[in-house]
Amino acid sequence: MTSSSARTVLFHELGGPEVLKTENVEIPAPGPGQVLIRAEALGLNRAEALFRAGTYYYQPTLPASRNGYEAAGTVEAVGEGVTVFAPGDPVMTAANFELSAHGVYGELVLLDESAVVPRPAGVDAVTAAAAWLTYTTAYGALVRTAGIEPGNQVLITGASSGVGTAALQVARRSGAVPIATTRTEAKRQRLLDLGAEHVIVTEHEDVVKEARRLTGGQGVDVVFDAIGGPAFRALGDAVVPGATLVLYGWLDRRPVELSRNWPQTVHGYANLNLTSTAEGRRHASRYLNSGLSDGTLRPVVAEVFDGLDRMRDAHRLMESNRHTGKIVVKP
Repeated sequence: MTSSSARTVLFHELGGPEVLKTENVEIPAPGPGQVLIRAEALGLNRAEALFRAGTYYYQPTLPASRNGYEAAGTVEAVGEGVTVFAPGDPVMTAANFELSAHGVYGELVLLDESAVVPRPAGVDAVTAAAAWLTYTTAYGALVRTAGIEPGNQVLITGASSGVGTAALQVARRSGAVPIATTRTEAKRQRLLDLGAEHVIVTEHEDVVKEARRLTGGQGVDVVFDAIGGPAFRALGDAVVPGATLVLYGWLDRRPVELSRNWPQTVHGYANLNLTSTAEGRRHASRYLNSGLSDGTLRPVVAEVFDGLDRMRDAHRLMESNRHTGKIVVKP
């Protein structure tokens, strides 16, 4: 197989959604250990907006940086030595790679075999593109790191995000009681419909007071936080003695402040801890496949944009915070 030209979203400078450009890029034939995927749906993540703006935990390589962690599609071709995948196989990307070189915003995606996982049987591309990173993050943080148990009260911040809505379902699947936070009243009922037992609206409700009221004065057992910053201290004030707090995002770039409500255990969670190893990917795949099969995991898709030229609009929606769930773009 020779190289192929494919429409690909690149950016040549840091900035807002307007810096994203759709260009024709030559994609080489897969080399040893590589898989070429024809993307059918792309799932967007907050990390990609941060990466584009230069505020992610590492900087893009400019010019002509790629972007995007999640794609679902079918295998177009495989390189020498690849035995797990074959042309025509439905697959997803494992979001365990550097974005500038391997970002998936495009019609064709070339990745190492270790960055590809099978798509669950019977799952369409849009659903798959909305599933992997959100559910593996919630699973890795809540189940494997925090060890949530039936009856645990779990406080989930930023619960209307893709990972937040996945965390509501992962908590329910474990028999725990999810308590969601959201900034505005507009999303309260939607989060209740998606599985939250209670919703705290932070623009007019105090998180500590409400968390203690909702738990009979005891506080929550587990915190799953996407925000960090000084507000993290209040989350530590809302927990029972010996609670576990997992910080998986840093939307507030200021230093994280800790509560003196000891004892408590604080984990910083990075999903690469799970998806960078073959064993971790197998565990994550089994969990996701099982949940999608039995209906306990149901990806929430906020909106689907048709065409790579709509990527700017998709990023604008992501940064507006008006949506609930995952944003997907179909190349």
